[in-house]
Amino acid sequence: MQTDQLLYLSNTDVEQTEVSMIQIIEALEAMYFQKGLGKVEMPSKIGIHTQPNALIHAMPAYIENTGAAGMKWVSAYPENHKYNKPQISGLIILNDNQTGIPYCLMDCSWVTAKRTGAKTAVTASIFAKKDSKYAGIIGCGVQGRSNLEALTNRFDLELVHVFDTNKMMAEKYAEEMSQLFSLEIKVVDTPEQAVRHMDIIVTAGPIIKEPTPVIEFSWLKPGAFAAPVDFDSYWKAEVLSNADIFITDDTDQLFYYQTVGYFKYLPPKENVCDLGSVTYNKNPKRQNDEQIIFAMNLGLALDDMAVAPLIYNAAIQKNIGTPL
Repeated sequence: MQTDQLLYLSNTDVEQTEVSMIQIIEALEAMYFQKGLGKVEMPSKIGIHTQPNALIHAMPAYIENTGAAGMKWVSAYPENHKYNKPQISGLIILNDNQTGIPYCLMDCSWVTAKRTGAKTAVTASIFAKKDSKYAGIIGCGVQGRSNLEALTNRFDLELVHVFDTNKMMAEKYAEEMSQLFSLEIKVVDTPEQAVRHMDIIVTAGPIIKEPTPVIEFSWLKPGAFAAPVDFDSYWKAEVLSNADIFITDDTDQLFYYQTVGYFKYLPPKENVCDLGSVTYNKNPKRQNDEQIIFAMNLGLALDDMAVAPLIYNAAIQKNIGTPL
């Protein structure tokens, strides 16, 4: 790294580094192993809230074995589509772990999208049935796309049911994603049709503090793996309480969110598994093909610190970015 200058990477710059989804998945797997060892530092997110259901969060983290240190300053504004603006925006700053000097400032949108999808694939690789072929996606925006992309790196999917409240968006998604990944993608009319008979279900709508969830436990087939990236916005409490295994990427942060008004229902803390501990200890495991497993991944600063250095190093190698 070059700490004598601050390198700025725009969203276009970040994309042009061409860091692959499989690289991101592998970086997250390595990081969660370190998290299981206790070799990371990450306080709970703090934030401000200027609009209903909107947030701006500060997300610092440090990964000891790679030396990755820094923070993401990210906003999530669900109503931004009204202004033709992205829902997620923000910046990642990387600091030298020896001197604290910042050496890179990059747009966070691409990293946030890709690492979120990658973590679904990491978790599904452990807990979904290995022969999973049918996936349901609710929410056909950026996260709906990155989650499907990531899953295709770990599963031989054959059929995907997609639902979005904006049917035109769902149809565009089906057309584009089916061509990208040689998949049969069917647009369905209800969330229930996107859930029933599916091996893997991802919900990727906006995060809502006072949601009106619709997904019922009875919709899930035996052996299903569910992975919301929108908190419990779509999921009734009965799903959270009846899952055979309930996992999250950070247990402390999950219950912290409950103290600030999210998650009206969570299982007892002793019944929640932490992804870092699972990655390190390989326990618990799916015991049979009937178990229903629920992964409430929140999105962590550690994810960004696992991925951002890959972007920076590729940018340096390819002479991408603007020195400030």
